[in-house]
Amino acid sequence: MTVATSHPDNYTSIYRHIYDRFADDATFLWLLRSIAVNQAHYTNQDLITLDERVDKQLDGLLTAPEESWAICSAALELRQAGEVFAAAVLAFRSLEAYKIQAVVETALTSDQACKGLISAMAWLPGRLVHSWIKKFLTSKELDHKYLALAACSARREDPKDFLATILHRDDCIAHKKLYARALRLIGELKRFDLLHAVRIALVSDDEDIRFWANWSGILLGDKSLAQNLQPYVLTQNAHRRRAMAVCFRVLPLDESRNWISLLAKDPANIRLVISSTAILGDPDAVNWLIAKMRTPAITRLVGEAFTTITGIDLVEHKLALEELPDLENLLPENNEQDEDVELNEDEHLPFPDVDKIAAVWQKYQQRFTPAQRYFMGQAVTASTTTIEHLHRIFATGHQRQRAMAAMELALLEPAQFLLNHAAKGLSE
Repeated sequence: MTVATSHPDNYTSIYRHIYDRFADDATFLWLLRSIAVNQAHYTNQDLITLDERVDKQLDGLLTAPEESWAICSAALELRQAGEVFAAAVLAFRSLEAYKIQAVVETALTSDQACKGLISAMAWLPGRLVHSWIKKFLTSKELDHKYLALAACSARREDPKDFLATILHRDDCIAHKKLYARALRLIGELKRFDLLHAVRIALVSDDEDIRFWANWSGILLGDKSLAQNLQPYVLTQNAHRRRAMAVCFRVLPLDESRNWISLLAKDPANIRLVISSTAILGDPDAVNWLIAKMRTPAITRLVGEAFTTITGIDLVEHKLALEELPDLENLLPENNEQDEDVELNEDEHLPFPDVDKIAAVWQKYQQRFTPAQRYFMGQAVTASTTTIEHLHRIFATGHQRQRAMAAMELALLEPAQFLLNHAAKGLSE
């Protein structure tokens, strides 16, 4: 009788289904995470827990790296972000250039696939990606330079002189996607030394270039540039919500109210009006919000806006309905053209108990000063109290609140770069 001898390849093949599962779960959990970073019910701690689940699947793949690479590289043909993310993590961890090249080539075939690679380069420790970021920055391929800047953006790491060089090269400026990302990075990282590049881009014929030039200029302290973003706020475009996020924080209160009134002329903009009101943080609008809570299709979004201004948590203070109404046919349908809006953005928000909220506001509204912006119950000023409040919200708040706190901080403090609320969670 002959005894079969085991072979590593046979061993991993026997357990192929396990590694298929690791790959599928890593992809699924990454997709779940990409949605969670903008969900109202996720906190930073929840994100840390989810990140740990992703890491466990990735670590599982590493117990049979070649078998796992065969699975993940085959999945690259789908050109989907989650599959590219998993393959990219394996490739960079392997330190093998041909694997990294395969992932990069796939990622550059579509914006969707590219998101997965950028996410992986942000996910991994610097020792595994810094040398590649530098290689991409010095590459002759402009798409590689774009990948490098996008990774620096996600990691909030400064490419230093490389960024200045890109902004001075005619071929880089002609590459609109690269040029736009470079302009965006100026604002994110507060590169005041590159303000001249922002001013040059303000007169570009390309609307994406103009947007990011104005956006970064505002983050660098030139609030007057908000006037240039009015078309982005009032018309449908890919940058609408980003434009709202800066404009309604820096415009004078009366002017912000006028812009919101212009938005409100079209009833189809009601959700944008509510979101703008929350960003503005005007306590004089709270009574209007409470009245709007009686409209079933928008009641939860209005409740979130109420909390954003007042800091009064509906669940914590028992201001949410205990028995949920049947609103299946009244749920909002988001505009598919708006890239910043996730499907079912109201799904995890509580249903306000309008009568209770009206009574609470009647009691506490005198604590809020008219004509003063508020965020989560705190007046928005340049005071130490406000700064500490914003850092606390970024550390402990829900994801949407964290994103708003990051923008408030970046606009209030000249030296504060724009914190990334979607960054990989790190437990203390």
